[in-house]
Amino acid sequence: MMLTTKILRNFPFTKNIEFHHPSNVVGSRNFYKWLIIMFNGVNKKRVDEVGPDRACAEWLLKNGASIKWLGCADYLRDYNSLPKEDVNVKLCIEAVDATDSAIHHIGFQHFSGCKHVEKIKLVRCSYIENEALSLLSIIKDSLIHLEVVECKNITDEALADLKNLTHLKTLKLGGMPYVKDKSRILQELTAALPNCKIIYM
Repeated sequence: MMLTTKILRNFPFTKNIEFHHPSNVVGSRNFYKWLIIMFNGVNKKRVDEVGPDRACAEWLLKNGASIKWLGCADYLRDYNSLPKEDVNVKLCIEAVDATDSAIHHIGFQHFSGCKHVEKIKLVRCSYIENEALSLLSIIKDSLIHLEVVECKNITDEALADLKNLTHLKTLKLGGMPYVKDKSRILQELTAALPNCKIIYM
């Protein structure tokens, strides 16, 4: 099966669609880039219309992640279950579970303006690359729990960027084959984040 077909099947809106193989590799790569931008790009007009938390929730749910609103006990997983837009009701994202989702760093600017995101799980996120971890600094003032597990594209450089997340209380890492010096990274993170419990599996 061609790469593009595999990518398409990971997006929640395309699970029941039958895809034909692209005719060439170049076309496949271009279509992949277009697809990532389409599903992850920030629509500033939409942010202005509904606010940063609602726009961010739409991005996350559209790409297969789930979110928990501040003050709610359960995670919301279905895009179609988003509450009706109401200018008098302000909903804020408190937690994100992006396990097996299709989020990409292009979309991380959606976190701008989200002031209450305390927990993020990035588990088996196939399209997460180094830039994504650097962009978590957007929510460094609120983020206290972070998991980065089995995100295969992450390297030592990206993990070093986590030193900027000075409010972290728990950090769980593991399953990243391109991290070459696990001991050094763990030492640096421990020194930079003395109040954080770090688990590196």
